[in-house]
Formats: sequence, C-alpha cells, structure tokens
Amino acid sequence: MLNDPADPADPSDRADPADPANPTAPDPAPDAGVRAPDRRGPTQPRQGPVIAVVSLGGAIGASARYGASLLWPTAPDAFPWTTLIVNIVGCAVIGVFMVVITDVRAAHRLVRPFFGTGVLGGFTTFSTYAVDVQRLVDGREAGTGLAYLALTVFAALAAVWLAVAATRRVLTWRQP
Repeated sequence: MLNDPADPADPSDRADPADPANPTAPDPAPDAGVRAPDRRGPTQPRQGPVIAVVSLGGAIGASARYGASLLWPTAPDAFPWTTLIVNIVGCAVIGVFMVVITDVRAAHRLVRPFFGTGVLGGFTTFSTYAVDVQRLVDGREAGTGLAYLALTVFAALAAVWLAVAATRRVLTWRQP
C-alpha cells in the first residue's frame, strides 16, 4: 500500500527533526547568546533601602536649605546670595565627602546614597538656581541673570575641585 501510515519505510510518516513543533527536535542554536529570564530573583541587592535612605537624606538636606533661607532671606528683587552660597557650600562638602569615602576608608553601601544623593542633593538647590536665573531675566536683569548663571557653575565646579585638592593635601600631611 502506498502511504500506509503504519509502514516504517514510508518517509512521509517520520517526524522532521528540524521542525520546531517536533518535541524531539534538537535546540537549533543552543549557544546563540539568548537567555531565558532568570526566575530565581534579582542578583543585585534590593533597592528599597537605597530609596529609603535617599528620601531620609533628602528631607534632612532640604530642611537645612530651608533653614538657610530663613536665616538669610533674599528679597524677591535682590541677588540670590543664599542660593549661591548654599550651592557652593554643598559642592565643597561633596568634594570632601567623595575623597573621604573613596581614598580614606570604604563606606557602607548606603552611605553614598544617604549623604551624597540625599542630604547634599536636598541641600543644594540647582532647581531654585534655575528659577532665580529666570526671575532675574524676567525682571529685566538679564545681565545679572547671565552672570549668576555662569558664576554658579564656575563657583560650584571650583568648590568641588578645591575641596578635593585641600582634603587630599590634609590627608597626605597627616600621614606619617
């Protein structure tokens, strides 16, 4: 009989080994570099503690910035000295902080997010700086606004650089 399904010699009856629907078909490319998702969970530490310490640090830093604005208020039509000084001080502190946690001693994995991102990120206020520039330009003080724009960037970068250099010099001087 032609094409007898029970005839083992009939080639049309055999499963094609390359057919993906064939359960006995070999994996066409076992080393193709594509991996199935890992169902065991993330290999990195959980991010909940990081978010918590950044939030706590941000609340502390923003409160300190608010305190500075209460101690040294700036009139709406005056140069924003408080914002400028807060940003310069915050940048200098980040310079010292980064030297200490990278050159002096290893810090716990939550120290940098807490202090660097949280406290200093909440303390420095580059969003207020942008609003101050816009306020100066809108108040027909475009020259002052542009000077403040450049001065803040220059002073912030200089503060970080000087703080890093001074901290490293002090640490070198203190070593026997």
